[in-house]
Amino acid sequence: LKVRVVRSSPPSSQFKATFQESYQVYKRYQMIIHKDPPDKPTIHQVRLVPVSFEDPQFKSSFKQSATLFARYQMAVHKDAPSDCGEMEFTRFLCDSPLEAEDAPNGPDCGYGSFHQQYWLDGKIIAVGVIDILPYCVSSVYLYYDPDYSFLSLGVYSALR
Repeated sequence: LKVRVVRSSPPSSQFKATFQESYQVYKRYQMIIHKDPPDKPTIHQVRLVPVSFEDPQFKSSFKQSATLFARYQMAVHKDAPSDCGEMEFTRFLCDSPLEAEDAPNGPDCGYGSFHQQYWLDGKIIAVGVIDILPYCVSSVYLYYDPDYSFLSLGVYSALR
């Protein structure tokens, strides 16, 4: 048995070189020990999209995200449809006081507010609203398609 400690943040070359293998061990563990279904979203099905109406990915997924938000709010929190419109969605989860910033020593995505979109079979099934800051990542909110609650996407997002 050989044990190695590899730096994950910032990612070392060893971490990058073994990431896929480590991920496969994690996924197998989750399926066997925690009974996660094999179709649980993977790293390749998660998109980090800047919260900006100038960003093409954000604009192209806005309607789908807003519709999913409304479904979630009505099913999980029993909100009235009038409380879950696009205007409420924009005010609650798209308007951010944070300014986007690309710092030379920062992450590739930069700092600011993001929607971490979880895609499965071509549709968004969950969105984690996060702020990426110089010394932390702040989870603002998570909403998901109630039909996929069995995937425990809130837990998955928190661990991710």
